[in-house]
Amino acid sequence: MNDLKTYIDRSVLCWLATSSSENIPNVSPKEVFAFYPENAIIIANIASPQSVKNIKENNKVCVSFIDVFVQKGFQIKGKAEIVSKKDVAYAPMEAIILKMTKGMFPFSNIIKISIDDVKKIIAPKYILYPETTEEDQIASAKKTYGV
Repeated sequence: MNDLKTYIDRSVLCWLATSSSENIPNVSPKEVFAFYPENAIIIANIASPQSVKNIKENNKVCVSFIDVFVQKGFQIKGKAEIVSKKDVAYAPMEAIILKMTKGMFPFSNIIKISIDDVKKIIAPKYILYPETTEEDQIASAKKTYGV
């Protein structure tokens, strides 16, 4: 779990995939998220009405995130729940999110994802060219992104 937490902390965005009761998929970027000590990930619901609607209909979700420079990360599958301000579990999660955002992003509730399955994500270059180092990937990404 240490690697997982490290990559969550290093990632700028994560992508939350949900599906409606009619199996219509939805993927949306999330900017405010963190590892939660109970083997979970929490995501601030800033502007995600479709994600929330889908989770209420079908709680099975997938979250992916990568460090864009190293081009490694994780895919997580699990069950999501919507934690509202009236829930006892809300306050400790809210504290983590408020610390991250310094109160700059209003959020109406929190999406908590209990982790069932974790899979590493790595750029194909690491597989096709095993001599590729993280330093090589960082240099290549910086060049691509103009950093």
